[in-house]
Amino acid sequence: MATSASGYDLTPLDDNDIARRAAGLTAEERAVLLDHGTERPFCGTLLDNKAAGVYRCRLCELPLFSSEAKFDSGTGWPSFFQPFDPDHIRYLEDRTLGMARTEIRCPRCDSHLGHVFPDGPPPTGQRYCLNSIAMDFHASE
Repeated sequence: MATSASGYDLTPLDDNDIARRAAGLTAEERAVLLDHGTERPFCGTLLDNKAAGVYRCRLCELPLFSSEAKFDSGTGWPSFFQPFDPDHIRYLEDRTLGMARTEIRCPRCDSHLGHVFPDGPPPTGQRYCLNSIAMDFHASE
């Protein structure tokens, strides 16, 4: 079993488990998570969320980002300057749309989450730009 520094199981899900979890997704959720799509800017349900808590992968529930790292980037997508745990994000080169970008995916279920850019605020200088539809929010108690 692969475990993250924060103690979460990172063992990749098999195709059957992913299919079982994906069975309840909407067409739009499938388009983003499984087909690497992007939701339109300024329409995501988590964009203006200011509550304290943790943003988790919609498909496998792995914690991705803490509300403490969220900031308003003005881009139209929820943005964070660092992940919940560095091991909870997988990075891939993305050369679609005629540009070089870094795609971010869930390391456990391989769901597409968004992209990361080197134009974020201190202390990391990173802007993790997420699709709201790729996450579920769990408020702190």
